[in-house]
Amino acid sequence: MNQYAGLIIMFLVTAGFLLSMLVLAYILGPKNKTATKMLPFECGSVSVGGANQRFNVQFYVVAMLFILFDIEIIFMYPWAVNVEALGWAGLFAMFSFMAVLFVGLVYVWRKGALDWK
Repeated sequence: MNQYAGLIIMFLVTAGFLLSMLVLAYILGPKNKTATKMLPFECGSVSVGGANQRFNVQFYVVAMLFILFDIEIIFMYPWAVNVEALGWAGLFAMFSFMAVLFVGLVYVWRKGALDWK
């Protein structure tokens, strides 16, 4: 238990700081709520429309493709670090992985998922 004493103290100090800041903000903060202050606010502009706006599916497709190719980079980094230790088998495995992703990119491109009209 003695080895975790520093960690427990850190958590207690952090929790105490968090609670004290929340209580002080509640006590010392302004209390005058007006209709203008209660409006939703984002990026310095007044909100237009409701909160349940529908977005084009294109936004979600591009986000999923970004995640897909971002994960590709995550898998390529450890391979690049250990390329000498992996040898020819590792090189073949990475080229086959990149070929599968390239086929997926060509498929998405031909389907028009990357075209903004």
